[in-house]
Amino acid sequence: MHTRSALLAAIAVTGTISFSARAQQETEAPMTFFVTSEAHTGNLGGLAGADATCQRLAAAVGAGNRTWHAYLSTQGTQSEPAVNARDRIGTGPWHNAKGIMIAASLADLHGDIERDRNLIYRETALDERGELVNGRVRPEGENNEHDMLTGSDSHGRAFPTGLTNGGVDLTCRNWTDDSPDGRAMIGHHDRLSGWNTSWNSSHTTAGCSREALASTGGAGHFYCFAAD
Repeated sequence: MHTRSALLAAIAVTGTISFSARAQQETEAPMTFFVTSEAHTGNLGGLAGADATCQRLAAAVGAGNRTWHAYLSTQGTQSEPAVNARDRIGTGPWHNAKGIMIAASLADLHGDIERDRNLIYRETALDERGELVNGRVRPEGENNEHDMLTGSDSHGRAFPTGLTNGGVDLTCRNWTDDSPDGRAMIGHHDRLSGWNTSWNSSHTTAGCSREALASTGGAGHFYCFAAD
């Protein structure tokens, strides 16, 4: 326990130092990436509903002139092919609300050539208003909300249908389910975890209801990217 606590503390300190360096790279680049400020269940109205949420939140802060897509994968069905999150978000580069570049390309975002090439951390994975989203480091008395819905593997692709989690899909039934017995793959925007710090593929949820998402450290947030 002491070793784990020390490790988390070291990670937090390292993150603070790294952020201090990154903060100097704030630019006037327009926002093309954010975490949704709103909380949700796993029922986002499918991909179309999730995209509409991204578009609406962006428009509310003056960034509605871009085409916004949710970073979400869906699993294939008998009538519809799977959709990969990475195929929905354009080619980059992407900047947060402070103008900090979080990734230059799809390869950097997903570590295709070299791992950890993106700058998605709690201090940079800001919401559309430029505000921090609670993670494992958060104000006293507030909930951890670092679980980001993705339904994706670490390379941003959908999981093969029927080959994961005993055949249960990992997308809250393609983002239409708010029941306690669904599942979704999530990532950690703050890159803090007891074992898997992936920003987009860390672990599954306990369900798709608001309560189930909260039980593993989430509130139904997800990533939005400008695809154009």
